[in-house]
Order: sequence, then C-alpha cells, then structure tokens
Amino acid sequence: MTIRVLIADDHAVVRSGLAMLINSQQDMQVVGVAADGREAVELGVKLLPQVVLMDLSMPPGENGLIATARLKELLPEIRVLILTMHDDEEYLFQSLKAGAVGYIVKTAPDFDLLKAIRTVHQGESYLYPSAAKSLIERFLRQGNKSEEFESLQLLTEREKQTLRLVAMGYANKDIAEQLCLSVKTVEAYKARIMEKLDLKTRPEMVRYAMKKGLLDLEG
Repeated sequence: MTIRVLIADDHAVVRSGLAMLINSQQDMQVVGVAADGREAVELGVKLLPQVVLMDLSMPPGENGLIATARLKELLPEIRVLILTMHDDEEYLFQSLKAGAVGYIVKTAPDFDLLKAIRTVHQGESYLYPSAAKSLIERFLRQGNKSEEFESLQLLTEREKQTLRLVAMGYANKDIAEQLCLSVKTVEAYKARIMEKLDLKTRPEMVRYAMKKGLLDLEG
C-alpha cells in the first residue's frame, strides 16, 4: 500500500529534496507540495493525503501549528508529522497540542525521516530521540515548577493581539488589516512589546507567545 504524502515547507529547495527522497521509496508517493500553512490546509482537503510533512515556520503565511490544528479539525484521520529546524521543547509541546502525532528535526538522517513517515502512517506516534527526552523532562518538571505570568500583564490588549498575530506568522501589513491599524502603528506596538518584555528578535517573540498560550490554535 502506497503512503500518500503532502509536503508543507516554505523553501522550494527543501520541498524538492524531500519529494525526491520520498518518491524514491516504493511504498511512498508525494501527492502535493505547499509553501505555507494555508496552502497545506487547502491541498490537504483537496488531495486527502495520509501523512502531512509539516514545517513550523512558514512566513509570511500561516505557520505549521495553525495549519496542523485546522487540518485535524477538518480531517481527523490525517497524520501530521512535524519536520522542523526547531529542536525546542516548547515547539514540541505546542505541536502535540495542535494535533501532530510526530516530531522530527531537519538535521535527522534520511532513514530516520522515512521511518517516522511509516511509523505515523501505521497509527503510531513518532518522536525524534531529542524531542522525546525534552517531553519527558517537561512532564517531570511540571510538579515542581510554576509558570510566571506576571510579565504578560505589562501588555495592553492591543499589544497582546499584535503579539499573537506576530507569533502566528503574519506580516505587519496583514496584522494592520486584521486589527484596523496602520502599518506604522503595528511597528510601534511591536517595538513597545519587545521593550516591555526585553525581547530582541522575532523568534523570541514567537517563543514567548507560545509559552504564554497566546496562539489561538483553533482560530
């Protein structure tokens, strides 16, 4: 039985390389490729793949977390395998929360990726060793460590909305349209958020939003 695979990644070279690898297997076939989360959802509904190989960061479109949650809502039987450069426990935790059944980093050997695809297709979960270790350590810590939410109280509701949309992968123009603001105002909000929270880069903003539960995975 051939495993029908959909690839979602914002880099054309990565999509091409993954497609060549997967199509070289007798039991696999790439049925489609998507450049962002929104396209992944559209193609998922149209092509009905059995496994979706999903990148997390796909600017400026919707990210992999949002796409995963939407695909699982529309197609509960679909198996989403996260393939990402982020070897980070927060990304892992949020991916599983969104409905992914597997998590593997892009630095993994080809045979591990192929094994992961076959594993999730068979109805099992797959976690790359470093990801499994992070997940276990997180659960072991939960009883002894409480999250601090005080810093979030420094933000206004508008700033929280802006931060959430930044974390979801939207560009300044898209955020401005959604919140009925000017692009300059959005830029000002972002600068103010980074100053208040002592964040230096966009990835730091994304990680902070994820940790504080600001991503609306159902939205």
